[in-house]
Amino acid sequence: MNFELSALWKQLEAMVRGSIALFPSLIFAVIVFFIFFFIARSVKRIVRRATGNRRHARNLGLVLGRLAQGTIILIGLFVALSIVIPSFQAGDLVQLLGISGVAIGFAFRDILQNFLAGILILLTEPFRIGDQIVFKNFEGTVENIETRATTIRTYDNRRIVIPNSELFTNSVTVNTAFDTRRMEYDVGIGYGDDIEHAKRLIYEALDEIAEVLQDPAPDVLVMELADSTVDIRVRWWIKPPRRIDDLRSRDQVLTAIKHKLTANGIDLPFPTQQILFHDQTEETDGDRTQQREGWPAGQKQSPRSRSVGGALRSLAKHNGKQDNSHHPTQNDMRQPADQ
Repeated sequence: MNFELSALWKQLEAMVRGSIALFPSLIFAVIVFFIFFFIARSVKRIVRRATGNRRHARNLGLVLGRLAQGTIILIGLFVALSIVIPSFQAGDLVQLLGISGVAIGFAFRDILQNFLAGILILLTEPFRIGDQIVFKNFEGTVENIETRATTIRTYDNRRIVIPNSELFTNSVTVNTAFDTRRMEYDVGIGYGDDIEHAKRLIYEALDEIAEVLQDPAPDVLVMELADSTVDIRVRWWIKPPRRIDDLRSRDQVLTAIKHKLTANGIDLPFPTQQILFHDQTEETDGDRTQQREGWPAGQKQSPRSRSVGGALRSLAKHNGKQDNSHHPTQNDMRQPADQ
């Protein structure tokens, strides 16, 4: 029992002596680490201040500052470990980082992919904070660009969080990338209306709206001869190109065009259809001139058109004649009895 206590006391004594011998190196390593830590914070502030001069680069400065701070702290940790443990070599750290890096890469592949995509988005700036973008089924204003995801605020006041890897690898429409934006709308007029007169009226309606830019000038073009209308495409430019400006200009342009055209007798027709009845009976079977299902070229006389009510009355009259011809009268029914 005394032998075990003596051995334990010797081990404790050796540990205390080793700690005392290591204490100056530990204090020095802590001091070195804090020096690197304060240097890292200073570098972070410098990077943020340098990138802060760029417009909409607030998030970029934060990300680059954090990267610089993390790198300097990692170097300080390596130096501190070398002071405390002299046998610790740079090769050991590189090997450790290599093995752990592969494991971390597989475990956090999506996170690292979003992080790198966020860095590239912040560096290349395809869109900025405050821009209005369209991504797949989402549309709104960019609120924040972080290293993992980008948040947009929809026009109906909802927040959408989109991973940066999807934004970087897919198409994104930036509606506010330029100072101006072109709008368009198709107006249908009747086939009997004067096209040039209608176009002049549309130009007059556009000139009365202050929100429509004159440079670039609006244009009015005939685009299609549709089933019931002659489609005229109206194109105009607005500034600034934000969503609210789009809605306001569209409201004013369409209202002005409608009032201008109707006040000057231009028809704005709705879709119409013509129904042809198939009049094929046994008497007219094979005689195309007596049928209304397509009129072949060269026919001598086309069948006269009639209304839906007239067709129904003709059909009822025809059915009535057939019923009378198939049912004998009372005299006919009594004849066999008299005989």
